[in-house]
Amino acid sequence: MSIKSKFVIGLVILATVSLFVGIWALAAAPLAPPPSPPTGNNSPHIDPHWTFPTIDPINHAPDGPDYAPLIAGMRPSVVSVITEVSVSSGLFGRRIRDAAGSGIVIDADGYIVTNNHVIEDALSITVELHDGRAFAADLVGGDPTCDLAVIKIDASDLSPALWGDSGSLAVGNVVLAMGNALGGGIVATKGIVSRLDVTLSVEGVALFGLIQTDAAINPGNSGGPLVNMAGEVVGINSVKIVAPQVEGVGFAISSDQARLIIPDLIRHGRAICPWLGVGLVTVDRRLAADEDLPVERGALIVEVVSDSPADIAGLRAGDIIISFAEQEIHDVPELVQAIRTSNVGDEVEIVFVRNEETRVTSAQLIERPDP
Repeated sequence: MSIKSKFVIGLVILATVSLFVGIWALAAAPLAPPPSPPTGNNSPHIDPHWTFPTIDPINHAPDGPDYAPLIAGMRPSVVSVITEVSVSSGLFGRRIRDAAGSGIVIDADGYIVTNNHVIEDALSITVELHDGRAFAADLVGGDPTCDLAVIKIDASDLSPALWGDSGSLAVGNVVLAMGNALGGGIVATKGIVSRLDVTLSVEGVALFGLIQTDAAINPGNSGGPLVNMAGEVVGINSVKIVAPQVEGVGFAISSDQARLIIPDLIRHGRAICPWLGVGLVTVDRRLAADEDLPVERGALIVEVVSDSPADIAGLRAGDIIISFAEQEIHDVPELVQAIRTSNVGDEVEIVFVRNEETRVTSAQLIERPDP
């Protein structure tokens, strides 16, 4: 091998060793952190004299109405109602749990209206006021057929709610729903009147004259007020439809209906309702075709209570009532509503169809007997 070749090989070996040593040195040496920006007292942007700048307010009207004064005015009249109820817990028998609802102060003496289902079967009832005071409440009276109840507390400095006329409502009116939603204290939600004079069957009980609203009504809202923009109670929140495909469908008992029932609950401990004494089924086209009935509307009598006004008037099972007190009857809810809006002792004319013959009779309504 020539001297020149040996020299070149030596340079390659030296370069290779140098490169290896360089790589090892880089791997073994710690990496230096990148320089960080100055912080704390070292920051060039520190200004010990800085304050919020003064900016002139924009002078324009708010984007929408301010509901705060209305809610603040209603707040003292809305209460939380907490009950203790006994529930079945499977293998562990029965246990006591708390349930939440709402109520409306209706006079300065401590009378409060709520839903019957809020206090039904309650072992104890407690009312919490807006100022944090809590009182044990006594049940004055309740009626499941209209889902209303009145309770009473021994308290002073109460603020009764202003009662409004639900008959003046129109679809589209803005309303607020207030109550002890989810048991977390009194809250308010906003919506509109979606429908009026709704009939709804709830656990076998027909409720009439309901106000439908899309204002959010949640568990605990029951018994709280539906309020118009004048700060008046126009309804008592009662029912919400809960289903995966349903949203914003709640119902309130109208204030006009409640005003008819509340005095009876306070004076008698129950609702004084007129009674005819019949079991009924609505007649429609399908039923008329299936049963070969002579008419396609009305209320078919399926039962007559012995010695009831209907029995004394000569009505019997199979008759179809098509008119009551000069009101045309198309279905059972219309007949029940016509009876409820009559008075105990009224003599009412009843037009009915028996077989294919239209007949007329009269009945004197009496007070509904206790269940």
